[in-house]
Amino acid sequence: MRRTVFPHKLLPWLLVAPQLAITLIFFYWPAAQAFRQSLLKEDAFGLKTSFVGLANFRKVLADPAYLNALQVTVIFSAMVAFLAMAIALFLAVQAEKVVRGKSFYRTLMIWPYAVAPAIAGMLWLFMFNPSFGTLAWPLRQMGIRWNPLLNADHAMMLVVAAATWKQISYNFLFFVAGLQAIPRSLLEAAAIDGASRRHAFWTIVFPLLAPTTFFLLVVNTVYALFDTFGIIHAVTGGGPGKATETLVYKVYNDGFVNLIMGDSAAQSVILMVIVIALTAFQFRFIERRVHYG
Repeated sequence: MRRTVFPHKLLPWLLVAPQLAITLIFFYWPAAQAFRQSLLKEDAFGLKTSFVGLANFRKVLADPAYLNALQVTVIFSAMVAFLAMAIALFLAVQAEKVVRGKSFYRTLMIWPYAVAPAIAGMLWLFMFNPSFGTLAWPLRQMGIRWNPLLNADHAMMLVVAAATWKQISYNFLFFVAGLQAIPRSLLEAAAIDGASRRHAFWTIVFPLLAPTTFFLLVVNTVYALFDTFGIIHAVTGGGPGKATETLVYKVYNDGFVNLIMGDSAAQSVILMVIVIALTAFQFRFIERRVHYG
């Protein structure tokens, strides 16, 4: 392997300086500010602050509403990550079977990724609106009293469906690329040996997609924890009765709506620690099962 030698020692630092500046300004500095704010408490008018140490963290972790948000986040994130990846993989496999119009089919599958999360949420809210939704009418005809504005289970299903639909396109792109990288000779050899398509998929295709699947697992987990804020805010606002209030939405609700800055900052720090720990766990234990051929 040829090693690149820079003519001046300062040049490599100048090349990475823009990225380092962006990381420092938009990640480390806000994270430090959130941690500092989590150790402080403001008065009712926001004119005076006092140092309270870890009191905000103890208050947050003992709050039943926060524990409810944690439970909602676990259920919501697991469902969104699993469904978005499973459906995208199925569609990618089906796309590889299309002979005519393959490019057109792929283009149609990519379009939803260009839709903003809040717009995606509003689309699903209109379609499943209990009063005039086009897809809510068949549910009423089947005897289902569909009302995501009042029913907690219906609200959860709606935000999960909207968040899943929004992320399918992203996963679809990577799964299609992963499928195209698999040598056709392996599948042809399996067919000659008498293996069915299903058997060949689970014994050849899916194991070779392990690096792609692992990457998407990390990305979809972060997406479900953070990027779904716009969908929840547009569709349910965390309701009904905090049934869809995730951790990131509770940070917003306590900080920008209720103006409890200390508690909100403590929640953001806890959420950051959870994401870092979860990502480290995935890389430490799940990546061991991933084989890069």
